[in-house]
Amino acid sequence: MDLFLDKGFEATTFDDIAAAAGISRRSLFRYFGTKEDIVLFHMADEGPRAAAALAARPDDEPVWTALLAILKQIENETGDPARLLKISEMMYGTPSLRARSLEKHLQWQSDLLPEVKRRLATEADLPAIAIIASAVACLDAAGEQWTRARGAIPLADLLEEAFTAVREAR
Repeated sequence: MDLFLDKGFEATTFDDIAAAAGISRRSLFRYFGTKEDIVLFHMADEGPRAAAALAARPDDEPVWTALLAILKQIENETGDPARLLKISEMMYGTPSLRARSLEKHLQWQSDLLPEVKRRLATEADLPAIAIIASAVACLDAAGEQWTRARGAIPLADLLEEAFTAVREAR
């Protein structure tokens, strides 16, 4: 990640990454097919983590409230805010990274679907998928706004504002 932040996403090569990791370029390609996958590697476990966190929430808590709580929890665990801002600026400023990030967030639908359906007491996929997709869209919108504000507004506040806007839309 340091290479990407120092040199920029486009200027960082697979050779640079392999050298910094102390492995061959061929070994690097065994684990990662694209530079986007390297940058967003940390997102691979967020969906299952979110599903586990959702399952641990109280059963009587409304699903929308529970989703907000777990997303705030995950975002709160991201580490150094200054570093996160640099990563976020790179992601929102690089179309291929942004697209890959959205694709990874879409994976959350299958990760969260069973628990959201259970909470809704339904066998129907559509209501649960719509709720999850809305929550992920709120997360992305809040993240983009947080980046534009250069971290001046707490991400948790922006996430709550986005969730409220969707919940209260008429």
